[in-house]
Amino acid sequence: MLFVPYMTRKGYLCTMESTFTSTLLTWYERHARELPWRGIDDAYGIWLSEIILQQTRVQQGRDYWLRFMRRFPHVEELAAASEDEVLRLWQGLGYYSRARNLHTAARQIVAMGGFPRTLEGIRSLKGVGEYTAAAVGSMAFGLPVAAVDGNVYRVLARHFGIDTPIHSTAGKQTFTELAQTLLPADQPGAFNQAMMDFGSLQCTPQSPHCLLCPLAETCVALHEGRVEALPVKLHHTKVTERRLTYLYISCQGQVAIHRRGEGDIWQGLWELVPFIPEGLKDIQLLCKDVKHVLTHRVLFADFYFVESSMKPSLPEDYLWVQETELDDYGKPRLIERLLEMVPRI
Repeated sequence: MLFVPYMTRKGYLCTMESTFTSTLLTWYERHARELPWRGIDDAYGIWLSEIILQQTRVQQGRDYWLRFMRRFPHVEELAAASEDEVLRLWQGLGYYSRARNLHTAARQIVAMGGFPRTLEGIRSLKGVGEYTAAAVGSMAFGLPVAAVDGNVYRVLARHFGIDTPIHSTAGKQTFTELAQTLLPADQPGAFNQAMMDFGSLQCTPQSPHCLLCPLAETCVALHEGRVEALPVKLHHTKVTERRLTYLYISCQGQVAIHRRGEGDIWQGLWELVPFIPEGLKDIQLLCKDVKHVLTHRVLFADFYFVESSMKPSLPEDYLWVQETELDDYGKPRLIERLLEMVPRI
């Protein structure tokens, strides 16, 4: 079939919307990923999956979702839990503000008397933005609103040949309006999930499967040789480096830990002593320059160990806990990695 764009509207080429949508939904029926939160009518479980999948790959997020649902099968249990317990269960996922927002939002939902059923109500929950509200609303309640994320930007930019930067104001408006035009009012949840899966499995960031793509005949980027060039992104945030020092002080079966405060990474999580107190002797260097990568920051940590018969003087906000109880405290992944090197654990 000869590729011919059908019409021009607002500066970009569009194929017939009905063809794109019907083809996408047919593909989804055959290739949809089997995920434990799909096909359920529990808004709480759907919302939980969307919060976990922010900045998290599906394979990793699946295990955490199952873990949370086993421990907190209903929003009331999550709302009643302590922040420490929520952070501990979240441990390893990173972006810990998501866990704190999740906990706050659970308490909002309980205070509302149940999960909100409108887009505005869902958006009012702590940590919920436009995309998450649209995804949850469409899947849980059939609200006819398109959910636009990175996968959607990529699929639409390539298929319709849109070179407007995706994170610009004009780009966000263009892609949101187009996605909303394509959305079938009777299947909004299926369409949004189809777009997610199509971007994850078919129209991937690198080496997309163009030759086997059901939309190949009408894909502007494919026919113009611009697949690798789209979508267009604005400049990247500068990545900075940061050096850290941690000391494991073992004293009579206890170890000193400290809860990180606000305004920095890992807020609310527990860490080891991030300095070398005066007066300690026979300190052993366990490892140097342990690299840990965050989104816009690269950390390098030096890790020391000392076994002392006397507890050194530490600030009042430091806590001595039993070494055998360290697992009860939520910790950043970097601290978990360092603890694996401690001789006595």
